[in-house]
Amino acid sequence: MPSKDNDPSRSRDVVFRTPTDTDGAAIWNLIRESKPLDENSMYCNLIQCTDFADTCVVAELDGEIVGWISAYIKPSEPETVFVWQVAVSETARGMGVGSRMLTALLDRDACRDVTTLQTTITRSNAASWALFSRFCDRMDGDMDHEPHFTRDEHFDGTAATEHLVTIDLAAEDLKKAA
Repeated sequence: MPSKDNDPSRSRDVVFRTPTDTDGAAIWNLIRESKPLDENSMYCNLIQCTDFADTCVVAELDGEIVGWISAYIKPSEPETVFVWQVAVSETARGMGVGSRMLTALLDRDACRDVTTLQTTITRSNAASWALFSRFCDRMDGDMDHEPHFTRDEHFDGTAATEHLVTIDLAAEDLKKAA
């Protein structure tokens, strides 16, 4: 049996595209299978696919949705894109899909003026810390983080503190990534 690195099926082309109104259910299912991501309603994912489509990314492999980024430009900070969720299915892990979706997002016309990327991550989400740290390094950005939504003050003790991660990106580095 070939190793993951030599498995020819892992080198298939992943297509990165803007979501459509028919993608909501598949995205909702992908998120449900991508623990520890918080599940939103299917309606929320449908709205993301329509009203926020310009700042969301779908990754497809052989016609199946295997990756998803939901994001939006912050209304009070038009140079900042906030990444709400990143999901990659088991079948596409190890293919760099998460990082490639982030690059595809920043390459969008909607992100033309973006110089800062933000997200929130709980301390225990090692996969997200690794993804955003690697992406920051690749983009030659600067990354900071601080507690943002805290367990007791914002979640009534029911969820872990979310740390606001801010990656400052130089304009020339964004152009190189595209």
